[in-house]
Amino acid sequence: MTSGLLLKEMRDTNPLVQCITNYVAMNIAANVLLAAGASPAMVSDAEEAGEFAGIAHALTVNIGTLSAPFVEGMQAAIAGTQAAGKPWVLDPVACQATALRRRVSAELLALKPTVVRGNASEILSLAGEASRGQGVDGRDGVEIAEAAARALARQTGGVVAVTGETDFVTDGARAVRIGGGSPWMPLNTALGCSLTGLCGAYVGLGGDPFEATVAALSHYAVAGRQAHEGASGPGSFAPRFLDALQALTPGALDAGAEVTVLEVEAA
Repeated sequence: MTSGLLLKEMRDTNPLVQCITNYVAMNIAANVLLAAGASPAMVSDAEEAGEFAGIAHALTVNIGTLSAPFVEGMQAAIAGTQAAGKPWVLDPVACQATALRRRVSAELLALKPTVVRGNASEILSLAGEASRGQGVDGRDGVEIAEAAARALARQTGGVVAVTGETDFVTDGARAVRIGGGSPWMPLNTALGCSLTGLCGAYVGLGGDPFEATVAALSHYAVAGRQAHEGASGPGSFAPRFLDALQALTPGALDAGAEVTVLEVEAA
């Protein structure tokens, strides 16, 4: 199925995405999902997170602002998601930065996320390799993390997306690179976190998680490139980006996506 058809299906379905994300990202992620065509719900408390996961089409877990209650909510939501047979997406924000983050990200990774989405430094760290990441900032190039991403996908049995100037998506065998976007995107708070939410919207459709992740990243990249036109900086880019996410048509997505298919690797 093409990314354009998945975009149409996503908007027709209006999938409910349970987003456990950091405080900085909540409002932005919700606006991104609404603009793209999905329905966000920021439900994170352990008392209801597991029950709500059975209602949602997909769950996204972002470890940006870690605390004991957040971790309890994440674990409850993942258990509810797995019990309901729903997909979930892990965003291992700055997983290399502290002992707490390394421990929590390893524990969550062991629960086999459907998709892992992170920058190159985060993916290298999750795969047990050295990275140059500083805090939430990834300082490694996407291409450096491609082999680690393939290995991590084989380890989890899911999809790994490494995002940056040119994105890389793999399920351990298939792989693509996705171009587009805008240099203003890294200068807008929480756009990476919001992309994790959009991945949840697409994988929540229940189809091939690899194709769904490619569609989500392509939607973001094409909208980012379109929003860049006429923007004078990160401030004017932000509202243009929301407009572009909403205005993008299935045909324009298929016509504008810069997807390069790479050679299939044997497991």
